[in-house]
Amino acid sequence: MTVQGGRIAAVTAPGNGSGTGAADATTADCDGLIMLPALVDLHTHLREPGDTASETIASGTRAAAHGGYSDVLAMANCVPVTDSPERVRHIIERAARTASCRVHPVGAVTKGLAGRELAPLDAMAAAGALMFSDDGVCVDDPTLLVQALEAARRTGTLVAQHAQCPRLAERGQVNAGAAAHATGLPPWPATGEEAIVARDVVLAGATGGRLHICHVSTAGTVEIVRWAKSRGWPVTAEVTPHHLLLTDLLTHDTDPLHKVNPPLRSAEDVAALRAALGDGTIDAVATDHAPHTASSKDRHWCEAPFGMLGLETALPVVAEALGAGGEPDWGLVATVMSAGPARIAGLADVAGRPLRAGEPATFTLVDPRADWRVDRTESISASDNTPFHGMTFRHRVVATMVEGCVTADIDHRLGSRRRACGR
Repeated sequence: MTVQGGRIAAVTAPGNGSGTGAADATTADCDGLIMLPALVDLHTHLREPGDTASETIASGTRAAAHGGYSDVLAMANCVPVTDSPERVRHIIERAARTASCRVHPVGAVTKGLAGRELAPLDAMAAAGALMFSDDGVCVDDPTLLVQALEAARRTGTLVAQHAQCPRLAERGQVNAGAAAHATGLPPWPATGEEAIVARDVVLAGATGGRLHICHVSTAGTVEIVRWAKSRGWPVTAEVTPHHLLLTDLLTHDTDPLHKVNPPLRSAEDVAALRAALGDGTIDAVATDHAPHTASSKDRHWCEAPFGMLGLETALPVVAEALGAGGEPDWGLVATVMSAGPARIAGLADVAGRPLRAGEPATFTLVDPRADWRVDRTESISASDNTPFHGMTFRHRVVATMVEGCVTADIDHRLGSRRRACGR
């Protein structure tokens, strides 16, 4: 491959030449690697401002670049909450100075994530917010959600819902059923997710506002989303890498590294999620990258926060889940981790683009024979709360480039000086 002026100048098969030969061109030997459009994450927690001990825009986007990402959508649950146009602009400006990938702020649906008063969605959209979400807290009031969906329709944005009925999930900690019985921890039933999704897809159909379902985790939710799409309603959905690979059996040891919201579910749910990703019912993989300090996770399960790291391990985990030990359908991987998320977020003009001459040089390189063992002590993130510590994966991201800017180069394939690459 040859890159010139931030764009792909030529893509050649091994042994078929080295590109343009221009003095200002960069040529990379990608023989033996898999080349994909750089990834797009719809669901990242960068923690800045507020909890910079867990993560910062700088550290989180370095982790994203090492995971193959060119673009991340930064959730609003910072301190202060991203619930005003000024807060949106602050994130954009901070990212422009420190980020290793493009950062797109997500605006809160309600002021302070309190669920009582709608935030100024139109003004935040004008300031640069592409999506609105109270992630971490469900927008439980249907009237507020209707107003948010109507605003999304006006502004060409979308609402991403954390589907967790507070009355049904209550103090839930682990998947209801065998996991709750084995651990004695409060159950988090599938109905706590499915009841909200069923309500919300109907509201999306009624308003015409675009609704995105965050971190789908149950087979029942898959069926509800499938039904909504069959009716032509403006509904999309995401699944996390950990919900595609891990099951609730891991929670039996009550290690808080496996504590996540929604909880890890059954093997039957995992199989339904994989099938739904393959048939297009679920549109995207999103990491829900949720960094936490070691001290906050090193507590009794019920006192530890929900959340796992995801950016650095997402691609190998998804490849493992979809490939069943072999090679996954790389076209599907590119769709659900790059083109699909870019389309949902309204980034298709700059992200998720095809890899051909004339397109921006925004791609990631994957070693399909890495046999990579995850070691939490090597985390690029400021935190190390990965549930995959000690696991070995066949695939690993080795380099990422964004518009000709090298943002990660683990084995020096691209041979260029790394530099920040903000929004």
